[in-house]
Amino acid sequence: MACSSHPPPSTDADKATSASISAVHPDIIQTHILTRLDGPTLASAACTSSEFQALASHQPLWANICHSTWPSTAAPRVRQVISTFPAGPLSFFSDSFPLLANLEPSTATATATSGIAPKHDQDRPCELISAVDIYHRGKLILSKVIETETVTGWFRCSPFRIDLLDPKDVVPTQIKYPEGQEADTCRDLGDELTLSWIMIDPTRRRAMNLSSHAPVSVQRHWLSGEVHARFSLILPGEKATASEHVQCGILVTCGGSEGGEMQIREVNLQVEDMDGMHLNGKEGLVILERALEGRKGRKGRRRVAEGRKRYEEYLERKKERKERKLRTEGTLDTLCVAFGVLGFFVFWLFILCR
Repeated sequence: MACSSHPPPSTDADKATSASISAVHPDIIQTHILTRLDGPTLASAACTSSEFQALASHQPLWANICHSTWPSTAAPRVRQVISTFPAGPLSFFSDSFPLLANLEPSTATATATSGIAPKHDQDRPCELISAVDIYHRGKLILSKVIETETVTGWFRCSPFRIDLLDPKDVVPTQIKYPEGQEADTCRDLGDELTLSWIMIDPTRRRAMNLSSHAPVSVQRHWLSGEVHARFSLILPGEKATASEHVQCGILVTCGGSEGGEMQIREVNLQVEDMDGMHLNGKEGLVILERALEGRKGRKGRRRVAEGRKRYEEYLERKKERKERKLRTEGTLDTLCVAFGVLGFFVFWLFILCR
């Protein structure tokens, strides 16, 4: 029997499926759909149509996303600064979520003669705000905001270092301090710990995340037994100098309490060059200012692997630089010895020929 060419009768379900998204009331989309999305997904949804772009640009949506992604941004001081950004929380999230991708020294600084060329004092921010959040297995264990002044001579001449905790402060957790073999302990903690360190320039209304999200290395101290988790971001500096590539290193020190729970005993941020020398506040501030002006990079899960890759490349560059310095010093030592021996023979030849 020949099949009928007439299409089957349409049902109400088919009509509902073919209906345009515009048939859904905007309040329903905003209240019941968009509020369930995370930042990257909401940004992707905004690119689908002009209607979604208008709905997804609602500032309260992005404020809630910022607070849920980084609880430290709910602090009154940070909320006030975020409100001054060009597009409010949307601009802040766009600045803070991805890794920085400007891996090479900036061409704008190529004309510098040597070292790190600092900007004029009036161009520097008078303070930096750090919003820090640490998670263990997705559960928040530390959230804090700290403000750092950048105008005094003490800050500019001292090594660039920001301590999140006071020396005598410890942050208790309900997490059992890992025991067992050293390799297993470090590997497990490295897989479970994540950190976000957002540096905010309130003067120019810019922000960036200085963390690699996941640790690039986790090691146990041989003497104290404490576990040191290092998060790192590699930033560009001056070409052909020790500051060609600079590491913003965040060190989290964890120890165990008498009850067996893990404590966070120290969290600090330092900036060092490829020779392992810590930059002072003036030099570090210039590096951060350039990074704030740089372009952003990967988003999502790939940023974790990318952060570790950059750290490994940085270590390889440090190793190559150290080997070059050793070869150069060895050559100079050989020349000095050769000239010394030659001078010795010339001296005695002169004495004997008199």
